[in-house]
Amino acid sequence: MTKEEWGKLKHELRDTLGAHNYTSWIEPLDLREVQGNVAIFDVPTTFQGNYVLQNFGDRILYKVAKLTPSIKRLEFSVPTVRKVHTGAATTGQKSGQKTGETAVKKAANSGDVPASKSVAAARTALDAQFPAAPLDERFTFDRFVVGKPNELAHAAARRVAEGGPVTFNPLFLYGGVGLGKTHLMHAISWELKASHPELNVLYLSAEQFMYRFVQALRDKKMMDFKQMFRSVDVLMVDDVQFIAGKDSTQEEFFHTFNALVDQNKQIVISADRAPGEIEQMEERIKSRMQCGLVVDLHPTDYELRLGILQSKVDRYREDYPNLQMDDSVLDFLAQRISTNVRVLEGALTRLYAFASLVGTEITPDMAQDCLADILRTFERKISIEEIQRQVSDHYNIRLGDMIGPKRLRSFARPRQVAMYLCKHMTRRSLPEIGRRFGGRDHTTVMHGVKRIEELRHSDAQIAEDLEMLRRSLEG
Repeated sequence: MTKEEWGKLKHELRDTLGAHNYTSWIEPLDLREVQGNVAIFDVPTTFQGNYVLQNFGDRILYKVAKLTPSIKRLEFSVPTVRKVHTGAATTGQKSGQKTGETAVKKAANSGDVPASKSVAAARTALDAQFPAAPLDERFTFDRFVVGKPNELAHAAARRVAEGGPVTFNPLFLYGGVGLGKTHLMHAISWELKASHPELNVLYLSAEQFMYRFVQALRDKKMMDFKQMFRSVDVLMVDDVQFIAGKDSTQEEFFHTFNALVDQNKQIVISADRAPGEIEQMEERIKSRMQCGLVVDLHPTDYELRLGILQSKVDRYREDYPNLQMDDSVLDFLAQRISTNVRVLEGALTRLYAFASLVGTEITPDMAQDCLADILRTFERKISIEEIQRQVSDHYNIRLGDMIGPKRLRSFARPRQVAMYLCKHMTRRSLPEIGRRFGGRDHTTVMHGVKRIEELRHSDAQIAEDLEMLRRSLEG
């Protein structure tokens, strides 16, 4: 088949596919050459080649084979790099390498700019038109404090940041506000940019994705938009729940997702809830987000919050070497601000700023006064009765048996768990807690709290029960 014969076939395809499809997808195709039983076509973009292959490939091959029966396969490529092909992978790879080398040689002989530079220039133009979201220099792996609630998410993020073969796609991180989702995504970006500068890494929020999609529609630059998002090596979209209910944006996100997965490119997504729980999100998108690794960042426990504060204090000591802090302040903050790491870090920042301006030591009393508004927001309003009811339901025992005089282990252990939670989740005194548990002495409460504290570190089941109950009560 010659280029003239292909030109005639294109006009036949116009009658078959319609003027719009012809102008958008078929007219840009140029026959480069026929190698054996393969017809190789040049396409402007990878996305365009993928689209033509998936939607019109069979009809083009049928017409081409009628004219030249020896042609059994079509291949679509951009200059120097084969992007899309039909048939066996090995054959396609060899063919792509050969045609790529031919293109480079032709460019060198003719004095044209090599295609790789043209692609780089196009990417630079696209980056200027759709700039990536800025990365926070503080959000690196070195500054991410790892604990039991986030260790799986951290390990998965580390694996993605290695830049090796894609092992799970997508990586979906979800959890409440201030638990570290954005921190991990920024850390992946920083790590990849440092160790694999050749990779095209794009991080943005779902809101930014939607804004750029609308902007491209308005400016009639959808092909540029599609090319940009389908040419990345790693795409990270933060707070994907934002596009729920926005049909057009979801449609484009769905096609972008599929195109990248088909090319074995890494996708990382975050949300404030699990994929199946995002209302007004299309089922097909939920299904694809669930096909990779879905990781829940649990609310922080006391040890993790304390570790985060200690890490931040170590950095503050460099900036405020003369400021003194009472050791009990960190314990006070870790106990009282329990659900949002950003607020926790902000509280510590406020303390250091206040102490440096006033010239005073940071003490629990000073923290209480300085952070009064924050502490009121996180004031524990959980009642002893609510804790007793939740614990009895969790262990499937009657409330009367838990607070009654029976000393059977099946009742005593839940009773101690409830006492422990009352001590840490309410501001009630030990004598008052004892009175609510059948008139027991405060020393009994102290013994129960101490026993659960010991078991929490040695008994995984107790630790899990405490975490589940705490999350249930705080939720």
